[in-house]
Amino acid sequence: MSEQHNRPDDENPPAAEEMAREVDELERRSNTAARLFDVRRIIGGLFVVYGVIVTIAGILATEEDLKKAQDVNINLWTGLAMLALGIFFLVWLRVSPTVPPPPAEELVREQGIDPHDGGPDSGRTDGGESPGTRD
Repeated sequence: MSEQHNRPDDENPPAAEEMAREVDELERRSNTAARLFDVRRIIGGLFVVYGVIVTIAGILATEEDLKKAQDVNINLWTGLAMLALGIFFLVWLRVSPTVPPPPAEELVREQGIDPHDGGPDSGRTDGGESPGTRD
């Protein structure tokens, strides 16, 4: 076996830098995907599309269609309401965009916790000593 496979990562800085670049790129793509698939965008878009279809059906309604609905153009009113709701969702998305969560490294730096031990106290109530560490 070659000794290259036994060397630790810190002896190979170009590979570590490449890995860091790949991680940064994946985080950027993840943040873009989070904004792209925001539920408000999907709901708002669907309501606008269906609202346009139902509004057109209401505009093109015949007198016979209106008599069936007791002279209320329900398609027109429902379509306009759906359009208004869809536009509300899209404006809400524009006014208050999705903020992706910070990467784990930033959380560790900001909060000063070790991600491997489960938090500052790890839920202990005994003063933080592990069993068997006392003399």
